[in-house]
Amino acid sequence: MTTQHEGKTSLDATFGRQPVSPDERKRRIRDIFNRIASRYDLMNDLMSFGIHRLWKRRFVAGLSDSGLFVDLAGGTGDVAALLARNPRRQVVVVDPSIPMMREGRGRADATTVSWIAGEAERLPLPDASVQALTVAFGLRNTTRLELALAEAARVLAPGGTFACLEFSRPMKWLQVFYDPYSFHVIPRLGAWVADNPAAYQYLIESIRNFPDQRRFAAMLESAGFASVRWRNLSFGIACIHVGIKPH
Repeated sequence: MTTQHEGKTSLDATFGRQPVSPDERKRRIRDIFNRIASRYDLMNDLMSFGIHRLWKRRFVAGLSDSGLFVDLAGGTGDVAALLARNPRRQVVVVDPSIPMMREGRGRADATTVSWIAGEAERLPLPDASVQALTVAFGLRNTTRLELALAEAARVLAPGGTFACLEFSRPMKWLQVFYDPYSFHVIPRLGAWVADNPAAYQYLIESIRNFPDQRRFAAMLESAGFASVRWRNLSFGIACIHVGIKPH
């Protein structure tokens, strides 16, 4: 079972700072995304001042040119739309939230994307069928992180790429400014724009519960991925992790 960065409470049994059962965690997280689906992209723009779009473009750059690409926890499909700009890719979003996917399906830039309801811990995909599996800002919302990584390894073909973009640990000089902003400003934005401050309070707290750069890289290696590497974005506020399924 995955432990929090500071060794306190299991990620799998928390909801923000609250200890909960895994089933309760899953229920609450799904309820959050179902309720904020219509305002999710707007909130991302406001919270990050639009920088998340730059992060996502860097995230998809350098991935292979062709094959089946699965964007796990793909939500409204913004990453999938970037991936689908290459016509040699077949792009599929897998997400447990129907309202989130409904928000994305009608957009012109997502018309070439397929959509499947499914969970990271039980992917509705055959073994060794995927060339690349991407996940952006969604892995920390899984209920069982180690099982989600095992599922990613199962569905990837030998030589396939796992790529994760997630919030991480910023450099210490930046944390002095970042922590007050994230804990005080973002929930207020959530109250103003999405009428749901509690949802954004959870999303900020979940960032602190997710393993930091080194620990998550070690988890990828434990899950069987090779050539694991990471790259910090915006001084560590976000981080791209990449691993390859061995032949």
